[in-house]
Amino acid sequence: MRGELGNTYEKFEALLRSIGLKKNEIRIYRLLLEKGRAMRIREIQKELGISERSVREHVLNLYRKGLLKRELIQMGWLGYAYTAVSPGEILQKIKESLMKRIEELEKEFKKG
Repeated sequence: MRGELGNTYEKFEALLRSIGLKKNEIRIYRLLLEKGRAMRIREIQKELGISERSVREHVLNLYRKGLLKRELIQMGWLGYAYTAVSPGEILQKIKESLMKRIEELEKEFKKG
């Protein structure tokens, strides 16, 4: 069973690469998914050993693409903690986006 799930995650990550995610974006997403809790930029940076600037850039890209959620936290300062959106939700978003693009193309071809 564990092997099957690992294979499923490999296929999911291949799909994420095919829609343009970078290697470190996938590492960050996977870390947040595995941890199952909100993490701050510095925590992610320490876990993965990549620069804080790079983590910030990748996290912002993932957030803009809808793969991460964020919550404002206050711990003597204001900042965000990020969590991973579930793979099922991401698959649904990808499917909806593809269907919308296909339908738009179909309309264009019918016009021509």
